[in-house]
Amino acid sequence: MTRAASPSSADARYRAVSVNPLPVRLRQEPGGVWHLHCADDLAPYPRHLLERLEAVAATDPGRTLVAQRGPDGEWRRISYGGMLADARAIGQALLDRGLSADRPVAILSGNSVDHLRVAAGALYAGVPHCPVSTGYSLLSRDFQKLRLVMETVTPGLVFVDKAPAYAAAIAAVVPADVETVASSGSLPHRAVTPLADLLATVPTTVDAVYQALTPDTVAKFLFTSGSASTPKAVTTTQRMLCANQQMLLQSFPVFGEEPPVIVDWLPWNHTYGGSHNVGIALYNGGSYYIDDGKPTQQHFAETLRNLRDISPTVHFNVPKGWEDLTAALEEDAELRHSFYARMRMFFFGGAGLSQAAWDRLDRVTEAHCGARIPVFAGLGMTETSPSCLFTTGGFSLGGSAGALLQAGYVGLPAPGCAVKLVPVGDKLEARFAGPHVMPGYWRAPDRTAAAFDEDGYYRTGDGVRWLDPMRPELGLVFDGRLTEDFKLSSGTFVNVGPLRARVITEGAPYVQDVVIAAPERDDLGLLIFPNVEACADLAALPAGTPIGDILAALPVRRQFQALVDRLAATATGSANRVARALVLADAPSLDKGEVTDKRSINQRMVLTQRAALVDALYQGTAPGIYRPAPSS
Repeated sequence: MTRAASPSSADARYRAVSVNPLPVRLRQEPGGVWHLHCADDLAPYPRHLLERLEAVAATDPGRTLVAQRGPDGEWRRISYGGMLADARAIGQALLDRGLSADRPVAILSGNSVDHLRVAAGALYAGVPHCPVSTGYSLLSRDFQKLRLVMETVTPGLVFVDKAPAYAAAIAAVVPADVETVASSGSLPHRAVTPLADLLATVPTTVDAVYQALTPDTVAKFLFTSGSASTPKAVTTTQRMLCANQQMLLQSFPVFGEEPPVIVDWLPWNHTYGGSHNVGIALYNGGSYYIDDGKPTQQHFAETLRNLRDISPTVHFNVPKGWEDLTAALEEDAELRHSFYARMRMFFFGGAGLSQAAWDRLDRVTEAHCGARIPVFAGLGMTETSPSCLFTTGGFSLGGSAGALLQAGYVGLPAPGCAVKLVPVGDKLEARFAGPHVMPGYWRAPDRTAAAFDEDGYYRTGDGVRWLDPMRPELGLVFDGRLTEDFKLSSGTFVNVGPLRARVITEGAPYVQDVVIAAPERDDLGLLIFPNVEACADLAALPAGTPIGDILAALPVRRQFQALVDRLAATATGSANRVARALVLADAPSLDKGEVTDKRSINQRMVLTQRAALVDALYQGTAPGIYRPAPSS
């Protein structure tokens, strides 16, 4: 049974919200292996995600499912009833073309109303779809990752929104016999089918096909970011999507109390944006407003515009997005009024939110609302569709509300998720099993076999540790990626995750991200990606100042020198003592795989792509090296 928990009356710091504390059962085996699972059973869930679409379309067909601003600035809305009709028409068109798991739909465009219509049509017809990072088509020069996607899934149809924008990518990697469908525009030397043609298809056999689909029907293929190896296509089934949404609902009963309203930019080719966030809206009869902004200097104004217009009930973001939003909330009364009007809770994902950024968000929230809004996180990945652990226990355990809500905490298993903790070196690797876990990587049997252990648990490669070893029922803390850790030339083991979090926290707000260098060296170095706006403010430099001038400004150099000195002075040994650092003028590259669409850093790829710079850092020939002062 799900037990809702709210802050105690003795602790008025938090706005009340219904969450499940996730009671846990634990068992330890000889050899240090732990097993955890939630004491609450997973409730029944639909056989197909679109059963939720059907349910709302039958009772409230005019309710907004998805909306996006058009060129005129007005919201273009598609209702539940309208989306069901579109899904039936597009689904029939896909069946008429003979599409299947062997010839699925590839969606090259980013988040859009038409993207969701095509995806819904594919889901209704039982034809898998594969949303692809727009960076593979619009930013890449060699299209290598897009070619990998095409060769892996062999689509029978490719969808884009504005055809001309994708002309080069399609010409380079899409076979001539693969049909291209577009919302608008044409392509040179290739026929383009208007999406309107698919929408005009009269449903005939598709309803019977839909009713025959099973929980094991493949819903979509999602490619991993490739942080540890070449990107892999995760086979995502209806069972995975529906089970995971039921896990979410039981962990956060608030979703069932009021249809969620979500304003979100996170890309749908990632599991967090496309499965988790869109799924929350659809599964609970909510409304999803597509945010065409993102946390970058060029696009964040659009996010703020949308949040002034639409008051969400829950907000999701990556750490950089939360940092930028917090700064805007401090300055903009209109934004605060709209943003907090109906807000029940916050989520972050993709990377760890620094404690300094978290505390700043709490301060601005408490000043406006008279109480904090709980910030939740967890642990999950593409292979688990995505959610496995949640931090709701931190909102109901430990004596007072929110006592455990802190940076690094990832919580306890959701209902239905079996967790196995296995010693790997000096860490515990988290491994997961349950109906939300993938059956395997598409067309990659060897990689699939390597991904699961002898008991059928998915090996995540994520390290975790107990928040309190004496009270394991309190849950787990993220302890870094096993593949990121390395040894110095002395054989000393470097635990990258905690050190990276420490640097970001100590350097806030001037450090945007950091990469720890480097294996088989004598000591540790840092490659620091600066928060350019914060550094410019520190140096009182105007907008548009070249980044080289900003980083060369004396106040900025003093700030980074002080950071390196503090890190060295508080180190306890060579495994966490920083001996040298570089502040980088070049932002991490999406095209080179240094950063994902969610703006999380790929540590391994940064070190690979910037190997010459790492060599220069250790040879002492790179300009602007920071070293600890002799007294540090």
